[in-house]
Amino acid sequence: MSTTTNPDPDASAPAFIPLEANPQLLTALIHKLGVSPALQFHDVYSLTEPELLAFIPRPALALLLVFPVSAVYESQRMAEDSLADEYGGTGEGEPVLWWKQTIRNACGLMGLLHAVSNGPAREFITEGSILDDLIKKSIPLPPAQRSALLEKTPALADAHKAAATEGDTPAPDAQDDVDLHYVCFVKGKDGGLWELDGRRKGPIRRGDLNKDEDVLSEKGLSLGALKFLEREGGDLRFSAVALAGTLD
Repeated sequence: MSTTTNPDPDASAPAFIPLEANPQLLTALIHKLGVSPALQFHDVYSLTEPELLAFIPRPALALLLVFPVSAVYESQRMAEDSLADEYGGTGEGEPVLWWKQTIRNACGLMGLLHAVSNGPAREFITEGSILDDLIKKSIPLPPAQRSALLEKTPALADAHKAAATEGDTPAPDAQDDVDLHYVCFVKGKDGGLWELDGRRKGPIRRGDLNKDEDVLSEKGLSLGALKFLEREGGDLRFSAVALAGTLD
């Protein structure tokens, strides 16, 4: 079956327990993987009200949008992906580091990895940590081998499992079908706003950002997350968390 019509890992693929979109849980996980305590995830209570966005430290280094995989979304995704080639980028010259998702129910982990591995966030990764080792090994690899590396990194699976079972709600089973999906928006090395989603054919550049603009700037939101809300008619199951500095 075409990866455009069905990009999900098949039933025989490894499966993870889905991650809850809980900023405390996600923060604990990135710290365990090797991100400095200087960064944390923050709830984004509104994408349109400046007074609520003002509570988040700036610059915001990444935005994770969590939303239902609806028929409207899938139709738009398939139309866009039908015009795209499978991504084959590799090496230090890439504006962003992207992994294709080959682990079932791991979209939360993919979003988290994309958030902390790109843009200025990468500078906050401790040398010699799980994440540092994973990034250094991934950069020279083509996409298929990058995905295989994720599958074969037990420390990543162990950290994910520990976090996934500590949420505020009972964790679903790893084999369950979950309709909520994570997409990550980051500012790449080229100054562009990038949409990073392991279900797509590759990273997607959505437009240019100025030096003083981040993923939560008016332009960053209009090019990225707000398009999801407009397309879905404001589905209340949307939620978002941002990666930024600590509030301490």
